[in-house]
Amino acid sequence: MRVDHEDRRRQIAEALLRIADTQGLQSASMRAVAAEAGVSLRLVQYYFETKEGLLLDALERLGTQLQARMARWITEAGSPPTPRALVTAVLSSILPTDPESRRITRTYAAYYTLVLSDPALVEKHGTPQPDLLEGFLAKQIRAAQRSGEIDSGKDPEMTAAGLLTMVNGLGSSVLGRQRTGDAALAILTHHLDELFRTA
Repeated sequence: MRVDHEDRRRQIAEALLRIADTQGLQSASMRAVAAEAGVSLRLVQYYFETKEGLLLDALERLGTQLQARMARWITEAGSPPTPRALVTAVLSSILPTDPESRRITRTYAAYYTLVLSDPALVEKHGTPQPDLLEGFLAKQIRAAQRSGEIDSGKDPEMTAAGLLTMVNGLGSSVLGRQRTGDAALAILTHHLDELFRTA
């Protein structure tokens, strides 16, 4: 029987992501991941020589899941989507408003906790995804400024960073049960209404 190595790597990485979501990454030992994946410890070590290698592979897969979610929301934003529709779709897709986004947000939170305790990991892997998102949002803000939907005096990079930071904070408040996903979405909509006005 031929073994699909990529399928096996995915099986192991997704086991780690499930543990991260439900218990936190401090519980994701190689042995615990093997048990969750239903494979031997030796097999986990065969595909991932180090725990860091496994953590980073799983993080990349989590990023792919988030990107796929964003792509679905962008597709539903209309064709062609306006800058506001794109900004709304991307930011709304990040908010933990349904089981999928709550799982993704909780798992990212587990990674943030781990990364903050390891300066070397921060330096190597702490910011690529947020930087890409901020760049995408800033591009849409500049496009909206050209069409007169956003005040031309606003700094696109600062505005994008502020929006993403706000959404991350709203996500934490939903996970902490300070507010519901719908309430967080209403706050986001309020701020976007203030941003996207005729200049």
